[in-house]
Amino acid sequence: MLDSDGEILGSSVVRTGIDLPSATQTAISDALAAAGVKDKDAEGIRIVSTGFGRKNVSRADASKTEIACHARGCYSFYPEAITVVDIGGQDSKVIRLDASGRRLHFKMNRKCAAGTGAFLEEIASRLDMSLDELNGHAAAADSETTIGSYCTVFAATEILARIRAGADLASIVRGVFSSVVNRILEMAPLEGKVVLTGGVVAHNPFLVKMIAKRVEGSVVVPPEPQLTGALGAALFARDEPRD
Repeated sequence: MLDSDGEILGSSVVRTGIDLPSATQTAISDALAAAGVKDKDAEGIRIVSTGFGRKNVSRADASKTEIACHARGCYSFYPEAITVVDIGGQDSKVIRLDASGRRLHFKMNRKCAAGTGAFLEEIASRLDMSLDELNGHAAAADSETTIGSYCTVFAATEILARIRAGADLASIVRGVFSSVVNRILEMAPLEGKVVLTGGVVAHNPFLVKMIAKRVEGSVVVPPEPQLTGALGAALFARDEPRD
């Protein structure tokens, strides 16, 4: 939730589970509450939805694609030519913008979960650790175990084989992070200033360092990177008139 100046007044992150309409209602109510606004007083607030569940938001006045919203959110922080990389839970995307914020091209990873948060979630489960533990293990590793499989299922099987062979746990996690970085770099060239967003970026700062070492341009992370797409949607809601 934004004010007219674009300042964030409230936000919420919830798991969608299998009931998207209920989850979106909870997220909206929690964001309003964080901003000190009661649901019953929110009638005049314009809502724009985005993401894969954007059509399930019954209260939305309009919806926008993730591509448009991540581009808008990132450009609000870096109003110049940028390459946006969003590493989300279900997919990853690379978006190139010119100096005026116009989208030049984009590419999404839709073939499998490799290079996404879902991939890391599956690997964490196989390693019997929480998602929050991955970053610390990767940062502490003295070496890296190569994970060559592109498929999440095969990668998990490969990791089990590495464990049986006696590979160090931290080394395995570093290899998993490297696998994610490789998938991102294979999608499209990362040129100029690279802006990283998404929950994976928000919770795994060491992954950001790994990407920064692999690209020639500068790499930056906006404030609250997990909310950048939502910020873009809110900016559209602020600036576009009601239908």
